[in-house]
Amino acid sequence: MTDELTRLDRAHHLHPFTDFKALGEEGSRIIVHAEGVYIHDSEGRRLLDAMAGLWCVNLGYGREELITAATEQLRELPYYNNFFKSTHAPAVKLAAKLSEIAPAHMNHVFFTGSGSEANDTMLRMARRYWALKGKPEKQWIIARENAYHGSTVAGMSLGGMAPMHEQGGPLVPGITHVRQPYWFGEGRFGEGPLNDAADPSAQAFGRDCAAAIEARILELGEDKVAAFIAEPVQGAGGAIIPPESYWPAVKAVLAKYDILLVVDEVICGFGRLGAWFGSMHYDLAPDLMPIAKGLSSGYLPIGGVLVGDRVADTLIEEGGEFFHGFTYSGHPVCAAVALKNLEILQDERVIERVREDLGPYLASRWATLAEHPIVGEARSLGLIGALELVADKAGRARFDKSLAAGNLCRDICIERGLVMRSVGDTMIISPPLVITHAQIDAMVDLARDALDETARRLSLQIAHGADNRAGNVSETQERHI
Repeated sequence: MTDELTRLDRAHHLHPFTDFKALGEEGSRIIVHAEGVYIHDSEGRRLLDAMAGLWCVNLGYGREELITAATEQLRELPYYNNFFKSTHAPAVKLAAKLSEIAPAHMNHVFFTGSGSEANDTMLRMARRYWALKGKPEKQWIIARENAYHGSTVAGMSLGGMAPMHEQGGPLVPGITHVRQPYWFGEGRFGEGPLNDAADPSAQAFGRDCAAAIEARILELGEDKVAAFIAEPVQGAGGAIIPPESYWPAVKAVLAKYDILLVVDEVICGFGRLGAWFGSMHYDLAPDLMPIAKGLSSGYLPIGGVLVGDRVADTLIEEGGEFFHGFTYSGHPVCAAVALKNLEILQDERVIERVREDLGPYLASRWATLAEHPIVGEARSLGLIGALELVADKAGRARFDKSLAAGNLCRDICIERGLVMRSVGDTMIISPPLVITHAQIDAMVDLARDALDETARRLSLQIAHGADNRAGNVSETQERHI
C-alpha cells in the first residue's frame, strides 16, 4: 500500500508549504490511523503527535462523540447556506455557545471555513467599522514581523513572514509590520533566566516592542490606523511567549489612540494556554478575535471571527448589507461537531486541567531540557513549548544555517517516534490537551534522545566540514609550491 500511495502522491498531489521537487525525491510519510495522542503511518510506526496535527486536535484522535455528531447531522441536514435570510440550528446553537464562553463583551460571531478566511474577514470588518463611524481613512493595520495569520493573500499580507511575501506578489495595501516580542532571538540578555518577570532587561524589551507600535501609529497618523493584530503567543513564528510587560504596554498604547485590538486566537484559542482564549490569559478584551483549529479539534474545517459589542453594534445598526461571506460559512456538519467539541471541553473540564495540572507539569518537565548542551532556552506556557537550538549555550549563538539544525532535529524526532516541528532552529510543540503525565514524560524523553542524536550528527558534520576546509587549504598550498 505504501509504495502505491507514494507513487500516486508524487504523481498528483501538491502539498501545502512544501518543496515539491524535494518531496517527490524523498516521498511522503503516509498516515493511516490515529488514537489519543498517537498517529500511525503505513509502515507500522507509532508516533507521539506533539503538534496535535497542526495545533488543532485538542481533544485527541478518535473521539466517538465527535464522529457521532457529524454522522447524525449528515443524515438530518448535510448542507445549507446562511445567505439570503436563512440559517439552521447548528450554526445558531454554536454562535450562542461561543458567545457564552467568549469574553463578556463579545456576543456575535461571523463564521468562516478556516483561520485564513477568518483573518480575511477581520480585515474587511475592521475597515468597514471605521467607515461606518465616519472615518474611512482609518485603513492601516499594524501587525508584527514573523507573525503568521494565514496563507490567503490577505492572511499572508497580515503575516510578517518574508519568504511568503517574496512569493506573494503585490501585498494587500495598508498593512505594516513592527518588531516582534522575541526576547531570545532579538533581546539584550540580562543576568537572570529568560522571560523571567524578575529580569529587568526582558521587561524593558517587552515595553520597547510595545513602544514600536506607538511609534508606527505616530508615523502613519493615528487618524489613519484601524487596528493592531497579534497572536497572544506567536505559534508558527516559533512559540514566542512575550515578556510579561508586553501586553499591558500594548493595551495602553491602543487605548490612548482608540485603535481596534485584534487578537488572533486561531492557535491559542480553546484551551491551549489554560484559558478558553489566550486573550483571557492576558486580560486583553479584544475587539475582534479570529478563531479556528481547536474550535472543532480539527475534525472538520471551521473558523470564524468573534466580534466585540462596539463593532457588532455598529455593523448591525448602521451598516446595511456587508458584502462578504463564504459558501461554507457555518456549515451545519462542521458547526455540529464544533458544538459537541465545546461541550466536551466544558463537561470534562479539559481547560481547567490544562491550567491547573498539565500546563504546570509540562513546564516542570520541559524545563529540564534546558540543561542539554545544544539547548539555549526551554520555554512553555500552558500546552505550548519551544526549544532554542544553539551551538554555544553561553553566548546563545546559533548553528551555521548550512547545517539546518532544526530540520535535522525534526527528522531525528520522527525516527525516534515523536512529531515535533522546527521553525528555523527553534523546536516547537503543542500536544493535544488530553495528554497524560506519562505521555508528557515520554514526550520529554523522546525529545532528549533526539537532541542527543542531533548533537552527535551536528558534531560529525562540523568536523567533516573542518576536515574539508583543511584539505582545500592543503591543495591550494600544493598548487602554489
